[in-house]
Amino acid sequence: MKKLVLLCLMALGTQAQTFTNPLLPSGADPWSVYHEGNYYYMHTTGNSLQLRTTKSITDLKSAAPKTIWKPPVSGPYSKDIWAPEIHFLEGKWYVYFTGNDGKSGDNRRIYVLENSSPNPMEGEWTMKGKMSDESDQWAIDGSVFEYQGKLYMIWSGWDHASKTDETQNIYIAALKNPWTVESKRVLISTPELPWERYWDNTTAGKPGRPVYVNEGPQFLKHGNKVFIVYSASGCWTNTYALGLLTAKNGANLLDPKSWKKNDKPVFEQSQSNKVYGTGHNSFFKSPNGKEDWLLYHANSGPDEGCGGKRAPRAQKIKWKTDGTPDFGKPLPDGVAIKEPSK
Repeated sequence: MKKLVLLCLMALGTQAQTFTNPLLPSGADPWSVYHEGNYYYMHTTGNSLQLRTTKSITDLKSAAPKTIWKPPVSGPYSKDIWAPEIHFLEGKWYVYFTGNDGKSGDNRRIYVLENSSPNPMEGEWTMKGKMSDESDQWAIDGSVFEYQGKLYMIWSGWDHASKTDETQNIYIAALKNPWTVESKRVLISTPELPWERYWDNTTAGKPGRPVYVNEGPQFLKHGNKVFIVYSASGCWTNTYALGLLTAKNGANLLDPKSWKKNDKPVFEQSQSNKVYGTGHNSFFKSPNGKEDWLLYHANSGPDEGCGGKRAPRAQKIKWKTDGTPDFGKPLPDGVAIKEPSK
């Protein structure tokens, strides 16, 4: 009997130290940050901003979402509330998101809210305004990071020198403060490689000219290198994948020549593992601060498109001998994964 009890306890202990993907039934564009013992998590809902908090990012199913902001009925940020990110910057909380007026796809822009409460689940969120450089062009998927004492924003946008297509590029600009762009935007990536230009009218469900995509950029630092990981090809395709830009630590991030693009995707669908449309990622640290983790969305079946079946997933990042990240293959649904180290 004692041996049986011991085996049961061991089994329970093993179960408590693992998790399985997906983390939620659905949730596109997942984002999380670890702050003072808590994870704060957001994903796209389309019509509001919702925030979850949990001690364990892999236990999101037990973390009830709280609606922290609803858009006005009309106006420039009243519709299509996408890709929210929560950041703790200069002693306050900020949420960056994409919105538009619902009248034209050309009117998508990035906006930012501020909350001075120590706990972002409390306090009041106030609109600080639009995040834009002087060009004020179409923009989505804004992400802010601090590097060597300076704030930067990266995002996906259109050139709009001409409106012959809707090519989405990756831009970077320096910030004066968390709600003000200081410099001109700088182009650092455009969808020029074949794997960045997959377009499938059937899956997209709409005719029209192709849309070539670089979007969802995220900053990552390790050793003597800095990286921007971005998503490429249509989010509605199975071939939605992650690309990598690399610069040396200490480089001028606003110089396009500082960035080198990988010629192949660094994370993509796995038909054998039944994970499709892998993209719009973010990163988080383990509670002990020693591990880097990838957080991304994907579909569990082919041709499920760019809708509500996309679900958040997590897996640990390994590091290659040259200092670049090794994301591996997307792990199958239901496979036990060791929890982030505490």
